[in-house]
Amino acid sequence: MAGTEPTTDTKADRFLALHRPGSPLLMPNAWDAGSAKLFESLGFEAVATTSSGFAATLGRLDGSVSLDEAIAHSAVMVAATDVPVSADLENCYAEDLAGVARTVTRALEAGLAGCSIEDYTRESDEIYEFAVAQDRVAAAAEVAHRGPARLVLTARAENFLHGRPDLLDTIARLQAFQEMGADVLYAPGIRTAEEIRAIVTSVDRPVNVLARSGAPTVAELGALGVGRISVGGAFAWVALSAAVEAANELRAKGTYDYFDRAMDGAKAARAAFNRT
Repeated sequence: MAGTEPTTDTKADRFLALHRPGSPLLMPNAWDAGSAKLFESLGFEAVATTSSGFAATLGRLDGSVSLDEAIAHSAVMVAATDVPVSADLENCYAEDLAGVARTVTRALEAGLAGCSIEDYTRESDEIYEFAVAQDRVAAAAEVAHRGPARLVLTARAENFLHGRPDLLDTIARLQAFQEMGADVLYAPGIRTAEEIRAIVTSVDRPVNVLARSGAPTVAELGALGVGRISVGGAFAWVALSAAVEAANELRAKGTYDYFDRAMDGAKAARAAFNRT
């Protein structure tokens, strides 16, 4: 776009300001440069990466992307759009605190406005011990906030995604992450109004909720005080589902009813990619 390119610091400040509890930021997770441009053209004020969606573009499952690949992908996303970009950096691709710090440093160098760190080890559905998880968030926050450029750090408590639906432990972790410097708190997998209300009222930072089947609507989440809503890999899977439907129609029926929907997509792409 024309005009002065915002600095990373400006984008991070703008990104954090978009987190308004009660009027949540709607943040789609893009899986490539084209989808990021598309979401920006549709009026979204920030986008995030998706580890699972990006892995799918490489023909892999979630958890198989390397740090180098994730950072390179993040830089592509930043270059593709003028809105703030936040990266899903899984467990920061490191077990030790020095490794966490190196990953966040590279996120800053990629021009990101934000990034996340989760307390899931990616080993047999194990969650980091409480104190270890807390120290990891502290290490990430120290780099994210030391300036002059900064990152909006999202700390994730992964209990509910990995067979540990322990609300009290999840709240305790999010409270500890807040104390360690996290800017945004996130417990993917929670979905009931009661769970969400309990978390929102227990912390003093914006809370992100994953939009998924069975969760309250956007309006209801706003009324609960949620500050951000993201979609994870869902939009990427919707795109793949549409491709499967079209391919099966061609193979099984030999018809082309998908073509009208394809033209709708082409029209959206032209509008998004011709923006200046």
